[in-house]
This record gives sequence, structure tokens and C-alpha cells, in this order.
Amino acid sequence: MTGTVLFDPLIPWTVLAVVAAIAVAGVALALWRGLSGWALRGLAALVVVAALTGPVYQVEDRAPLTDIVLMIEDESASQTLSDRAEQTVQTVDNLAAEIESRDNTELRRIKVGDGEGDEGTQVMAALNEALAEEPRARIAGILVVSDGIIHDAEQAPDLPAPMHLLQTGRADDWDRRLIVRNAPAFAIIGEPVTLTLRVEDSGAAPAGAATAPLEISVDGAEAEQFTIPIGVDVELPITLPHGGRNVLQFTVPQAEGELTDRNNTALIQMNGVRDRLRVLLVSGEPHPGGRTWRNLLKSDSSVDLVHFTILRPPEKQDGVPVDELSLIAFPTRELFLEKINDFDLIIFDRYKRRGILPAIYLDNVSNYINEGGAVLIAAGPDFASADSIFRSPLAPILPAQPTARVIEERFVPMVSDLGRRHPVTTDLGDSDQWGAWLRQIDVKQRKGDVLMTGVEDRPLLVLDRVGEGRVAMLASDHAWLWSRGFEGGGPQLELLRRLAHWMMKEPELEEEALWAEANGQVMRIIRQTLEDEVGPVTVTQPNGETLEVTLDEVSPGRFEAQYYGPEIGLYRLQEGEHSAVIGLGPAAPKEFERTIATSEVLDPILAELRGGTIRIEDGMPSIRNVRAGRPASGRGWIGLTPRNAYETRDVTQAGLLPPWLVLLLAGGFLIGGWMREGRR
Repeated sequence: MTGTVLFDPLIPWTVLAVVAAIAVAGVALALWRGLSGWALRGLAALVVVAALTGPVYQVEDRAPLTDIVLMIEDESASQTLSDRAEQTVQTVDNLAAEIESRDNTELRRIKVGDGEGDEGTQVMAALNEALAEEPRARIAGILVVSDGIIHDAEQAPDLPAPMHLLQTGRADDWDRRLIVRNAPAFAIIGEPVTLTLRVEDSGAAPAGAATAPLEISVDGAEAEQFTIPIGVDVELPITLPHGGRNVLQFTVPQAEGELTDRNNTALIQMNGVRDRLRVLLVSGEPHPGGRTWRNLLKSDSSVDLVHFTILRPPEKQDGVPVDELSLIAFPTRELFLEKINDFDLIIFDRYKRRGILPAIYLDNVSNYINEGGAVLIAAGPDFASADSIFRSPLAPILPAQPTARVIEERFVPMVSDLGRRHPVTTDLGDSDQWGAWLRQIDVKQRKGDVLMTGVEDRPLLVLDRVGEGRVAMLASDHAWLWSRGFEGGGPQLELLRRLAHWMMKEPELEEEALWAEANGQVMRIIRQTLEDEVGPVTVTQPNGETLEVTLDEVSPGRFEAQYYGPEIGLYRLQEGEHSAVIGLGPAAPKEFERTIATSEVLDPILAELRGGTIRIEDGMPSIRNVRAGRPASGRGWIGLTPRNAYETRDVTQAGLLPPWLVLLLAGGFLIGGWMREGRR
């Protein structure tokens, strides 16, 4: 029970001040005139002014409230290093026992793990949530049991009480870390890109270590080992071996005594792209489709096109000298013997043997294919003639043989059953709305895959792999009708684009492929195949454990599955003879970027209310009560600030000057003054 005198004036304080001034002036006038009752008149005025202030006596029935101590327990990944988890458990148990034994004190325990994704330790976010749920006037102290490695210090709230860090870890801890800077997302195939690597030692690192081994692996292959200096930026040129995603893994083997090897690996995923697509287009004679091929290739700014057309065959004798038919002599020898390997794709458009390209040149084209080149045959009536390119050194690598028949009739190209599963021809659209072609060269399939058919299901588009290279044959020279919109046209541009990219071995157009796409720690496993079924995919996790994932067919030839990776790191996928690698999240999570326990991050926050840091390895601190504003920590002790908070249960008020008493006192003083002055 507490009592307090309060004032509740009957008139505004300004008016009351004027009334008091008038009363004082009146008393002063009576004194100046020598009236003997001036003192009694003054007392009467004082009673009236006091009554106007409305004095009351307030009595409160108060119940004391307990002080609240917030204790944040860091259970993030960095707290699993060394014996920090054991230090944390022992510390929080001892602190909880001591705080709960204190009078008038409650403990709130708050556990903090890793943030969502790769945000790191979010201590301040947890503290903000706890303060929003508790009355700030009852918070006596905040204790943080952690290694001090937090990642949201900028979200620190305005503290209502001192905060202390009880720091886990050891003074002799040390760690080695691999850092990769300026890693681009894309790089040109065959051209080196420079990465900057750095190996850093932190903490109580052993003296004398000047170099460290470095292992580099591409797409999970066997690693190559190098030696690089410690503490120095090292520029490393890397050349991507293939197009599409390249997974580069850099690893520094774990040294004896370091805290962890989780930050010894850097995982980089770079897409290999081609700088320019170099195409050689050989047209046997002028025709409408030749212009279509040229326009298609020239419309792509990433294509370097070399095109020559045979305008006058050798058998034509018109008496015009050869040096007057062209500005320069066409460098056939240079193109087909010396620089043929500089081209990514060679297209023979209605070309037939006329003696312009000797057999040795075509034999060199055959070698070019076996060594990894790509050739597209756009066949016309020439392919069915006696001078067909099939009757040349190219015959062994061609997937279809002409029957010498040219079919001159209307037909609509159709995608074969196999073509519906092949990425080159799948999802090209509704063939019922495609325009017709008017000529097809009758060929007999020798090998390869028939993706499109024409008249009476005869092969129209045939693809094949030869050695390291690829060959495609289109058994018609009327694809240009689609580009002209004949009978509604068709997907000529998309078909030829996919065909060229398949021949360039673009990963997304491989008919037999296994790959995965990552979104955070979830991967979408994709298996492209021409088969009707696929087996389960064996997933090898970063820790070496394996499991099998069953895929479901989502479209013809495409099987997929979703898989959540429990760990961040490199995963290996295997299905039959097909394999792939993918990285989920960073190879070194944020929690392991810096692993040495420190108070540097929290020191500015602790200093606001004079809190402090106690290393747990130095022993448990004692707990004292300190007044607000005083030092809240010292050697071996930490302080809590008692808040003396209370809850008001009831309030009663009683007037100190009731009206009858005011009337009695004021009237008595006035009468007394009048009588005194009357006697005189």
C-alpha cells in the first residue's frame, strides 16, 4: 500500500495563478495600509487558493512483478565445431539454475538455429521477437551464449537492460579457409577465364605454414593437385571443357588441428557458351531454298557464315574466262584442307559431284566428322542422281542411302514416334496445322534415328553420330515453303535452330542425358532418353551416403523427380552409364565462412549499457545486481538490473480539503481579521 498527494485543480492552472496573484496583492495592500488583520486575511486567501488546486490523497494497492532475464542459446552450425556444443549445454544449465534460484526473477530461454537458406545466425531477429512479447520494463538482463559469430548485428534493438556474451570456443582454435573471388556465371568455351583464389589462416594458426595444397576437379572427375601460397591472392586461368553447366570444385585438404574442412571447398557452376558459331554453307546450285538457308544463318548475329554457290558447273562451256566470273578465286583448298577444323558446322545444300571439290577434300570432310565435326545434308534431286554426294568418300558417314527416286507430290511432314521423344523434334507444335512440302527424295535408312517422315512414312529427317561428330540428313529441299507461309507454313526456324544446336552438342538437346537444376537445397533431376523406361537415379550426398530416386515421365522421353538435399555441397547423380554433378547452395555455408569465436561483432551492442563478454573456458561468472547506468560486468561477474516493476490492483482517492472545511476555515479567518481590526 502506497499513498501519494495529487492535485486536480478546479480551474485551469493559469486562472489559478491569476487568482493567487490577486490574493497576494490584496494581502500586500492590507499590510501597506497597516491593517492589523492582514495575516488572517492572507490565511483565508491561502485556504481558498489551496482548495482550488483540488488536493487529494491517493492510495494504491500494488503487487510486485518479477524481473525477466532473457537467455539466448546459439544452436547454429558453427556451434557444432570442437566442443562448443558441450560448452553451451553446460553453461545454459548452470545459468538457468542460478537465475531461477534468485528471488523475484524469471528466466526466458530462447533457442536460435541457422537462418532460412544461408542467412547464418540470426540472434538479433530472435531478440527482437522476444522483446516484442515481454514488457520492456521488466527486463533485467539479456544473456547470449554463443561463439559470437552472428550475421544480423545491424538489426540490434534498443536494449532495455544490459546484455552479456558468454563466449564459447577456445583461445587456441585455428582454421583454414578457401576463398574464390570474381567467378563469372558464363565463360566462352576454349578461352581461359581468370579466377582469383586465396587461402587464409585465422586464429592461432601454427607458425611456419607458407603454402597449402589445392585440388581442382571439373564435373566430379579426378582432381588435379597444385600448391599455392597462404594469405596471397592467386590468379588461376580456367578453360571450360564443354558447353552448358560446368561444375568446378576447388578443395584445400584439411590440415591437422584446424576446426573444420567445411570452408576448405569452393564450388563454382559456370555455363560454357560459344563465342561465335562458324558455319560453312556449300550450295550446289541456286534455288529458292538456298536463299532461305542464307537468310536464316545471317539473321543470327552469333553466326559467322562462309557461303559459296556453284553458279556455273564445269560442263557448261560458254567461253567466259573463270577469272571474269568472280572478283577473287574461291579458296577451296584453304577451306577444306587447312582450315576445315575452324568450322563448327558444314552444310551441303543440294550439292553434287561436279569436280569442283576433289575426292581428297570430301575425304577430309569425313575425317573432320569423325574427329568431332558436324555436317548437315540438305538433299534435293541431286542426291538421287548419278553424281550424288553419296557416291563420294562421304558415303560411309551418311545415315541414309538414296534409291534414285524423286517423289514429286504433296505431303505434310510428320514427327515419328521416336521423334516425339527426341529433344530436336519434340513439342514443335500441332502438325495438323503445318503446311505441305511438294518434293521428297526417297532414301533408305542405314543407321541413325528417323525423327520425321514424309510420303508413306519414308524417312525425311535422319540424325546419326559418327565417331566424335554428328551427321544430319534432310531428304527434301522444300523446307523453305514453311518460311514462305505456304498453306500456313510451319516451324522451320525452330526446327533448324534445334537441329544446329544438337549438332553443336548443346546439353539441353542431347537425346540421352542426365542433369539436375537446383533451387536452394531442392534439385529437379531430369533424365532425357529415347527409351520407354529409365531406372532409378543413384544420388551420392556430400557425406558419401547414397540413395535411389525414382523418376516419373512428365512428357515423351523426359523423366523428372524432385529431391531435397539435406546438406549443402556437391551431389553426384548416376543412372546407368549417365552421370552428372550439381552443387546445392554454397560449398562453404555462411556459418563456416568465419569460424573463430569472437566478440568483435557484439562488442558495440554490449557497450551501449556497459555489458561485457565472458569466455566460458575461463570459468562460469557470478551474477550480481547493479543499478542502471553503472558498469554491468567485470572480471568473473556479470550484472542484472533489478526493475522493481509492480502491478496496481486498486486505487482510492480522498479529498484533503472538503468544501465544508474550506468554508469553515476561510470564514473563520475572515471573521477573525474583521473583529481584530474592529477593536482597534
